[in-house]
Amino acid sequence: MINPKLPGIYYGGDYNPDQWPEEIWLEDIRLFKLAGINIVTLPVFSWAKLQTAEDVYHFEWLDKIMDLMAQNGITVCLATSTAAQPAWISRKYPEILPVDAEGRQRTHGSRVNFCPNNSKYREFSVKLARKMAERYKNHPALLVWHIGNEYGSYCYCDTCAREFRNWLQNRYSNIDELNRCWNMSFWGHTVYDWEEIVPPSYLNEMGRDYFCGYPREYTCFQGISLDYNRFMSDSSLACYRGEYDVIKAITPEVPITTNLMGAFKPLDYFKWAKYLDVVSWDNYPSIKDSMGNIAMRHDLMRGLKAGDPFMLMEQTPSQQNWQPYNSLKRPGVMRLWSYQAMAHGADAIMFFQLRRSFGACEKYHGAVIEHAGHENTRVFRECAQLGAELKALHDKILDSRLRSRVAIIFDWDNWWAVEFSSGPSRDLRYVEQVEQYYNALYQLNIATDLVPPDADFSKYEIIIAPVLYMMKPGVAKDLEQFVSNGGVFITTFFSGLVDENDLVGLGGYPGELRRLTGIWAEEIDALYPDMKNTIVVDVPSGKMRGKYQCGLLCDLIHLEGAKALARYGKDFYAGWPALTENRFGKGKAYYLASAPESRFIRDFLKYLCDSKGIRAPLKAPPGVEVTQRFKGNYEFTFLLNHNESDLRIPLNRKRYLELITGREQTGSMKLKARDVAILERKLLE
Repeated sequence: MINPKLPGIYYGGDYNPDQWPEEIWLEDIRLFKLAGINIVTLPVFSWAKLQTAEDVYHFEWLDKIMDLMAQNGITVCLATSTAAQPAWISRKYPEILPVDAEGRQRTHGSRVNFCPNNSKYREFSVKLARKMAERYKNHPALLVWHIGNEYGSYCYCDTCAREFRNWLQNRYSNIDELNRCWNMSFWGHTVYDWEEIVPPSYLNEMGRDYFCGYPREYTCFQGISLDYNRFMSDSSLACYRGEYDVIKAITPEVPITTNLMGAFKPLDYFKWAKYLDVVSWDNYPSIKDSMGNIAMRHDLMRGLKAGDPFMLMEQTPSQQNWQPYNSLKRPGVMRLWSYQAMAHGADAIMFFQLRRSFGACEKYHGAVIEHAGHENTRVFRECAQLGAELKALHDKILDSRLRSRVAIIFDWDNWWAVEFSSGPSRDLRYVEQVEQYYNALYQLNIATDLVPPDADFSKYEIIIAPVLYMMKPGVAKDLEQFVSNGGVFITTFFSGLVDENDLVGLGGYPGELRRLTGIWAEEIDALYPDMKNTIVVDVPSGKMRGKYQCGLLCDLIHLEGAKALARYGKDFYAGWPALTENRFGKGKAYYLASAPESRFIRDFLKYLCDSKGIRAPLKAPPGVEVTQRFKGNYEFTFLLNHNESDLRIPLNRKRYLELITGREQTGSMKLKARDVAILERKLLE
């Protein structure tokens, strides 16, 4: 359990009592209890109210709200408020403010608007965290600590330049090794002293242009830019750890977290997860987002700590305020998406925000308590219904785990490197490629973990590594061992090309994966968006036949022990292998040389899953998501109908107890549009 003091699903969200007069607090608490809320997060952005001068702190108002929560049986996720420093700090210590990639120092305002390497910021933030931990360590309402908020700023100031040089000296044994790893002989960039190194920015190695409507960064030297991303991720983590360490020393039994943001590019969350007692994250999809992409981000967050339950720290009860089109969640969707988070491992369902602000940029961001200020709204009724259902579940689902036989490798270093690459195609987007494979499995209702490249592969039967461009030390050998023991490995074009410093491995692509895949790639053809090729498939036993479209990149590969299962249909490389299979030990490795249409990926992964006996828990119509969590000898099957129509689901002649309604189900069950069912079944001892 996240914290056994609350033996049930956490249900609540961000509350900002300092934005409201005290007479509203009691009314809010009445509404919280009516909605079934058992936890509030506070005070996330209250540093200016907590500390009005260098040594002047005001906790009395927070004492009062903490006591009110305890008296009313509501627990607190206590935030350190350090995401937005007071104006007096920025004025007195202007060096705290970050410098952007164009060399401009920011002025006070916004949030997460500080240099992560600034000693004054770290001093003040740690001091505030210590005072809060000492003051509230024994408070009956304290359940979880929440440090900062949505970290992710990059800075290019003189302090960061100095600390970057220190970071590099710890990473590289000497200046010659750095020159080698960055290939600094190119363009005469060799450095002879650490002081000659400056952060890569738009003033030197970096640039930005616009392509297909979005800005894209480029760099002349991938090695230095990669290292600066790593350094900045580590720098923000060091800020977080300063507060984490002091709080952990004072309240060792209280879990600590900070809210992550799914597939958020600037920070390597796998590194961060080591210092999160529980992972929490903020889920803000648009009405147009695919349900598979939302599910993938839940699974990525769950994968950060090897499958441990996580907290859905923020979602909106109704609408966002910051997207281009801030559509309402249709009736039932908030409940449906909340249960989707649970289906993928969440033990907490929380909102931003509990009462809607009346001013500034988030005044139109949805809340449990709308501007109307009472319970007679559609949103409040839906929140209260969900609160009652979660309370009735008690600890049934709590601390249960998913079991996956398939994993997809996801790596932030690889992401940065792929998209820093100068060629072969500017359309190549790493996360989009991962989404293609995840969504195929999602449509098949196959449970999938997202894991780092140094994960324990022995737990899985199929490992997929789309665009595994960067090969870190030891990963190729681990994959060879996995396949040799009987596993199935799938990788794609633009894989195995470089090492962790983005230096190309000489001797032929895919480098260290060449022996495992049994192929070598001679050239890579980049196709314009309006150009397509075809993959002509003839998989054994007739499981896959016919033509599929492909594009983006086409590797021109030669067989070195592998056999071709599909070939290109046209261009000068018509007839060349496009999909290969290589037997390696007891297992098989597959190489897909181009980016095929989604139908191909779905058919191919179904063929491989069938060969391993990996199937969905129940056969369900399209648009019905099926997942399972396990606890002891109990199985919990989640059915989520994302369709706008009622459907009937066959139950494989098994008998279940449906936990939300308390009814027994057998044979088949009707699931209404945008409805949810949780089927409990006791497994054989």
